[in-house]
Amino acid sequence: MERLLKQALLYDFYGELLTEHQKSVYEDFVLNDYSLSEIGEARHISRQGVYDIVRRCEKQLNGYEEKLHLVQKFLNAKVQVENIYKYANQILSEKDNPDGMLECVRRIEQISSRILEEM
Repeated sequence: MERLLKQALLYDFYGELLTEHQKSVYEDFVLNDYSLSEIGEARHISRQGVYDIVRRCEKQLNGYEEKLHLVQKFLNAKVQVENIYKYANQILSEKDNPDGMLECVRRIEQISSRILEEM
């Protein structure tokens, strides 16, 4: 997964667990694409201080994901929902083929069951 996307997803899921100061620095760096120097100047801290905060935040967010796996569950569910969508569209194209429609419904049922088990 692209690093920036991963950072943004981790922040979306676990960002509220960071302190206000950590959140604002991390948001500026990851989401607003400010440089370490720009953030440091605005907050009157060194570039190294900003770097340390960002790295600490990344470590915390990754630690939460290692324990809870919420981002991975979300990404897995997203793939499964895309498959359900594909089979639902296939059902619509199989109007004259009851066996094909039934097979698609079975696949949707299996996918739905897997999603529920993972939740």
